[in-house]
Amino acid sequence: MLAKKLFNEGEGVLRLKPTWVPRSFCRPGKRIKLHPDDYYVLGLERGGIDERWFASTTWAENGPSTPEDEGLSYVVSEDGSESILLRDAVDELKGELIGEGLWQKYGKWPMFSKFFDNAGPLPHHIHHRTEHANRVGAAGKPEMYFFPAELNNHGGEFPFTFFGINPEASKDDIKNCLVNFKNGDNGLLNYSQAYKIELDTGWDVPPGVLHAPASMCTYEPQFASDVYAMYQSVLYGGQCVGEDLLWKNCPDEEKGNFDYLMDVIDWDANVDPYFKKNRFMRPIVAREDQRYKEEWICYKCDSVCAKRLTVYPGQTVSISDSAAYGFILIAGKGKFGKWDIETPTLIRYGELTNDEFFVSESAARKGITVVNTSETENLVMLKHFAENPDLDLFKG
Repeated sequence: MLAKKLFNEGEGVLRLKPTWVPRSFCRPGKRIKLHPDDYYVLGLERGGIDERWFASTTWAENGPSTPEDEGLSYVVSEDGSESILLRDAVDELKGELIGEGLWQKYGKWPMFSKFFDNAGPLPHHIHHRTEHANRVGAAGKPEMYFFPAELNNHGGEFPFTFFGINPEASKDDIKNCLVNFKNGDNGLLNYSQAYKIELDTGWDVPPGVLHAPASMCTYEPQFASDVYAMYQSVLYGGQCVGEDLLWKNCPDEEKGNFDYLMDVIDWDANVDPYFKKNRFMRPIVAREDQRYKEEWICYKCDSVCAKRLTVYPGQTVSISDSAAYGFILIAGKGKFGKWDIETPTLIRYGELTNDEFFVSESAARKGITVVNTSETENLVMLKHFAENPDLDLFKG
């Protein structure tokens, strides 16, 4: 079996190929290291590439012309000659790869992460809660945001994110915005609040919460789902949103029913007067010494979480975790177990890299030796987990 062969080759650590995803309604911010000539390599009708997905077994829902493997991560051999979908590797290796607990609970790898890199702000939109997502054969989608300084040398056109609904707004106010979606600017942002984005911090965004993300390159750990609907009709700068996206992931029998769109909204979570206090996340140190520092960066969601590991120049450290994870290297070069790892400067579409890997639960528990071979630059990686008992212990 190829998955077992690659598992053994990497000593429980799988090398992943870059996974690029276009969005027809977005404009690339060009901060994810893809070659400038390749942002529209899939054709103008598919849209620009402004996402790179990590450790993904989730198909990207990009309409009827979407390839069957779009959004799915591939495991590749050390020499690049052999590959298999991470989804198929999980199906083959099951708990040996992701841990028996996750396999028994979900029967799949239940999360992925991404870099989302848009030149402008996104529409105020929503990810469906479980009861609504299940009606279209999908799962609810909690997600979290983190804004790494290494990937944000500029803030784009609008480095502010709208979250939720102002507490003084009524449900009739919001419903009227939805009813007027196709009549021009539906005014939804009149009932929301923007927050200036601070680098190296994050936000927790439960399903059912409206949000209009900033024009920042954002690291987004999330549950394994791609459900969403766009509730804002005209963006800052005049870009319009098609009405089909208002009804995306809506059951056919509910299309045209604005009360159903309102029901998708978790009203109490949206009008929380302490929204920032309850959803904003600063990094919290989990462990550190003179060689390294590891921080929780996404930690307010029960089903997905993330850490940032920084190994200082010339240092070596052994790192263990209690759960399987994927990681993306965002600065430096070195060794991770048997693998050479490095941060690329520029990536052509289809090229292989040595910056993304998936760590099995057994390898994570055993511990991985990480070496920073640079004498001047920190080695920095972002580690994305599903459920992780280490976080439960950390929270106490």
